[in-house]
Amino acid sequence: MRAWFRGSAPKASAGSSPAASQTDLRAREIASMEDAMASTALIMNDDIDGAEEKLRKGDSAFHHLGLSICMFMRSILGFEKAYMVEASNRLYECETIAWNQMKKAQKEAGSSNGAEDKIYPPGSEYALVIADAQLMSAIIAVLHESLTEGLKGFYKLRKAFITLDGIMQSETAYLKRKGLHSDFSKENIESSSSSISGGHGSSNDTDDTDLEFVDADEGHSGTQTPLKYEGHLSKSTDTPEKRMSKLSINSNSASKPGGTNRPVSPPTRGGFKSGPDSEIFSNTVDSFTHSGVNMCYGSLLLLLSMVPPTFSRLLSIIGFTGDRERGINMLWQSSKFDNINGAVAGLMLLSYYNGLLSFADILPSEKDIRNGAVIGYPKARCSALIAQMRTRYPESGLWRFEEARVLSISRDLPGSLRLLKSNTKSKMRQVTALNNFEMALNTMFVHDYPEMRDNFIRCIELNDWSPSLYYYIAGCAELEIYRNAFHSEKKDETRIQLHKKKTNELLRKAPTVAGRKRFLAKPLPFEEFVSRKMQKWEDRSKELGIDLVDAIGVSPTEEVIYLWNGTKKMQASELEMSKKALAWDRLTAPKEAQTKIRSEIDEQAVRDVCRASVARSLGNFDEARELLDTVLAMDKLAFKGPTKDDYPLPGAHYEMAALAWNEVLNPELRKDVNEEDEEGWLREKVNECQSWLEKVAKWEAFVLDARIGMRVQTGLDTIRWYKREHK
Repeated sequence: MRAWFRGSAPKASAGSSPAASQTDLRAREIASMEDAMASTALIMNDDIDGAEEKLRKGDSAFHHLGLSICMFMRSILGFEKAYMVEASNRLYECETIAWNQMKKAQKEAGSSNGAEDKIYPPGSEYALVIADAQLMSAIIAVLHESLTEGLKGFYKLRKAFITLDGIMQSETAYLKRKGLHSDFSKENIESSSSSISGGHGSSNDTDDTDLEFVDADEGHSGTQTPLKYEGHLSKSTDTPEKRMSKLSINSNSASKPGGTNRPVSPPTRGGFKSGPDSEIFSNTVDSFTHSGVNMCYGSLLLLLSMVPPTFSRLLSIIGFTGDRERGINMLWQSSKFDNINGAVAGLMLLSYYNGLLSFADILPSEKDIRNGAVIGYPKARCSALIAQMRTRYPESGLWRFEEARVLSISRDLPGSLRLLKSNTKSKMRQVTALNNFEMALNTMFVHDYPEMRDNFIRCIELNDWSPSLYYYIAGCAELEIYRNAFHSEKKDETRIQLHKKKTNELLRKAPTVAGRKRFLAKPLPFEEFVSRKMQKWEDRSKELGIDLVDAIGVSPTEEVIYLWNGTKKMQASELEMSKKALAWDRLTAPKEAQTKIRSEIDEQAVRDVCRASVARSLGNFDEARELLDTVLAMDKLAFKGPTKDDYPLPGAHYEMAALAWNEVLNPELRKDVNEEDEEGWLREKVNECQSWLEKVAKWEAFVLDARIGMRVQTGLDTIRWYKREHK
């Protein structure tokens, strides 16, 4: 029957051969890949509409991936639900198409007689597309409002992890056959496949009897066959968590007495270069695969490493353990390539360094960073990466936005604001929204209350991530303007009442729009924080018989500054302004009511933790410790209740850890320490810092545990690194 149906097909010409047809197929694939990558790269130049228009003209898996990335970027930059739903649909379609094209590529390769030694198995580029789609799907699912979708997301993460791991093992095997080695390969690394699948088999297992996490069919056409063998690739008796913790792409990352970690560029060996100018990755498909695997795998490892302690313990049960250093190394490797993978890797790095890492205080010293400490903040390297990306994508406001964030981390808030104000006209609304939010934060840090208010109100117009938070912080700005008018030497009653009315309107609006956004079926932590705050002030207002605006105690603006770690970005003059804003005499309630407000334990604790953070940033460490000792002596039960502020006590523990770390980094603080005792003293301080952090990591759930937890997780990573490198 097969021969009968083939009868009408045109016969191959006498000169044709399987090798020739395979060459033509490869040429078409490379052309499609190059076209799709060039079109997708327009996203990084703020031309997402142009990218979509060009990508719709192609029908390859690479074009579908590009279209999916367009929608993913729209959804992730703006956190908008409508875009998330469409992105999920596109990603599923992309995954299906890539699956079919992967099977076709494997079949075509199997029918050819060529014995060419290739880096990756046939169809690996399509397997990468599948993993890429799964990774983006997982991120969207976790950000979705449904717990069920979130669980599906973790399942997708696992599948992507295994695929990426398999591709990297193929690369490592190829380099070994050629007598080459790259620090970014997986030489000497145990397979993570068994870790991800639970790893409960005994060390003598030689068959595929592990039935945990069996991948169910997801509607792909054709028979599902793994890209390569995914059984028990190692016979280790270690636990899954221990095996996962040993994963490293840097063969030199084992502990070495007095050694330093130098991850920036892998050493050449046997003439091998790991960058885009390498002969190994000169082929377009190989270059795409190598840069893509490093980007995807690195992003996954980095994201998992930043999960707050309470959630990371849950993930470790099923074998998900991040590796911050390894993930960062892989992203830097990918960023060397001038393609969409390199651009996304660069964006991930800058988002990590200028965003999440800007919240952290416990980081390696400048000297350690110069010596190659990956987990620190490499300012010079970030600036060089931004310059490189601005050269590649000169029309994009995204890289100017990142440049402004570098300035703010350098405590140049005025310079950062100037750059942000000149960067408000991006063709992508999502980039404009990011730029405006950063501008709103910076105006808060410099205490420009009118600009702070206007910028946060503009955030409501630009995106719908959390209108409740935007209204709340705008109301906090208006409150400071009201307090300034109230305490002015020249009283203007009309102005006082005007700002009091505006404060009331903005703050009361906040809880009415709360709850629209959810994370894994739960309210956003900051929206829950806002709702509790408003209820606290409402209850106090009724109890004391005063207006809601006058029932507010400690400056809520300074509280938000603390929660965003704005003190880390302030100069001394700005910190002094924070100090004044935290004074009790800023309250506007009658004297008797003020006395009652000031007597509340959690109110005192909020104020003292904020003041301690300011004192630490000013270098007044003894003052900071004295304030924190007061908070630590408070009764834990005083923070229990539906409207109580429950974060100051764990926040005080974190601040104590930061103070201990300051003493480790600053020799001038080592009072009365002899040179002979210095090593023991340093060890004691590092252990003290770790002890405070571990207490916070084990703390019971509180409203803002994820925000403080990110700082704690980074601190613990730093301590682990320090103990390994400074033995």
